[in-house]
Amino acid sequence: MHASAPSEFLVYTVGLVVAVLLTATSFWTANTNLLWPGGVLLGLAVLAIAQMGIHLVFFLHISSGPESTNNVLALAFGALIVFVVIAGTMWIVADMNTNMTMPSGAPMSMKMQH
Repeated sequence: MHASAPSEFLVYTVGLVVAVLLTATSFWTANTNLLWPGGVLLGLAVLAIAQMGIHLVFFLHISSGPESTNNVLALAFGALIVFVVIAGTMWIVADMNTNMTMPSGAPMSMKMQH
């Protein structure tokens, strides 16, 4: 260990304090009337991205150093898989919605034919 490197306890404590502050700020943003309603959604999105960054840096120790290249690649691959699953699900649900809706000219009480 290097003498100038911060202790592990200090890193986790700073990460916890910043994460709690961001969480409290998110709750305040969602429940305040001081912000424009459209700004609340934008503020929550910015705070959520900041929260993800805090977790990546302080708790998962993702950095720009050469020793964390595999971690960054694994994170990028995981994000790609999540994107593919969500986009595929939305595509399938939209297609099913299109195929399952009744035509506008169809009567509401259709009789079954045998």
